[in-house]
Amino acid sequence: MASASSMQHRRDVFGGIALTKMKRNLLAVISIAGLLCLWWLLTALGWVEKVLLPPPSEVLGTLVRTTADGSLAKHVGISLLRVVEGFCIAVVIAVPIGIVMGSSSLARGLIEPVVELLRPIPPIAMIPLAILWFGIDELSKVLIIAYGAFFPILINTIAGFHEVDRTHIRAAQALGASRLQIFRDVMLRSAYPFIVVGARLGMGMAFIVLVAAELIASDAGLGYLINDGRYNFQTDQIFLGMACIGVLGFLLNKALLEAERHLLKWKYVGQ
Repeated sequence: MASASSMQHRRDVFGGIALTKMKRNLLAVISIAGLLCLWWLLTALGWVEKVLLPPPSEVLGTLVRTTADGSLAKHVGISLLRVVEGFCIAVVIAVPIGIVMGSSSLARGLIEPVVELLRPIPPIAMIPLAILWFGIDELSKVLIIAYGAFFPILINTIAGFHEVDRTHIRAAQALGASRLQIFRDVMLRSAYPFIVVGARLGMGMAFIVLVAAELIASDAGLGYLINDGRYNFQTDQIFLGMACIGVLGFLLNKALLEAERHLLKWKYVGQ
């Protein structure tokens, strides 16, 4: 009974009653349906030229056609593989460096200037170097995506270790915990929510960089699909590519959230 009562009275940061999962899902459906209705209305009334904003039916027809001939699945699969590979490379490199920088002031003093020097350089500016160093094959595309995803993961990992409550560390030391146990059971657990947020931001950045990366002598992928539509004035194809990127990003973000819920069950008790 106490648990049910606490769920009923759970409130958001402004004091309002927090929405249940069902209500949040309902609002999500309403917002997407409202956007689609607005899109249809703008095109049906002729307020926007079709060459600039194709009607939803035209984009749907392109979806059916490209699904039937298998080309859409090919583009989606190639882009998804590139994003996942680049994202995994970014995680494998950024998280250990972030842990070292967040745990050691000496390491942070040595590495942070280099990070802050490179971080403002946009991934698209690295494309010429990537082509020069790694050629025009898959490696250059994947590394450009990894570069874009790297910094959000790194910065959030550092922030997570800086936010560890020192009282918890001292309490663990008083109980006789070893340095490894303190790192594993106190510091890493405290920093994990920040790492997950960084991973979600990095995944979003990977999709942003995807279109630019697939400009490198690419003949397949969603970025190529969008760029090909631009050259041929096929805005329905452009919108289809954009929609596919949005759906893929949404699904991968949900997967990261579910992983967080599984690994941090205590954080979501009663939600």
